[in-house]
Parts: sequence; C-alpha cells; structure tokens
Amino acid sequence: MLFRKKKWLRKEFDQKLLGQLNSMKTNWSNQKRLVERSFDPPEEFITEAKIAEAKYFFLFKEARYRRITVRSE
Repeated sequence: MLFRKKKWLRKEFDQKLLGQLNSMKTNWSNQKRLVERSFDPPEEFITEAKIAEAKYFFLFKEARYRRITVRSE
C-alpha cells in the first residue's frame, strides 16, 4: 500500500513538473523574442531573458533526471 501511494504521488508531481516546464518554455521564448525584436533592448530585458532560460533548463534537466517522457495519446 505504501508503494502505490508513492507511485501516485510521483505521477502527480511529474505532471506538475511538465506543466511548469511548458510554462517556462513559453515564458523563455517570449522573453527571447522580445530581446531579439528590440532595436536597443535595455539590460533589464536581457537579464530577464537569461533568468528565464536558466529556469527552463533547470526544469528540463530535472525532467531528464526523473526520466519523464511526454506521451501523445
């Protein structure tokens, strides 16, 4: 019974991680696009884009460590 609960919790948190990963990917791509399209972007925009990139890759590495795959059904 203890192991069933553990698997259930793992699935739940894996789904949350995938949701956060998708959210950070869109955030990072929006920030990146904003910096690329700006003629002379302020340093603040560049910094925010780098932070968003770091957060995305951190979540990406965690998903790879947990061996999470996205299955299309």
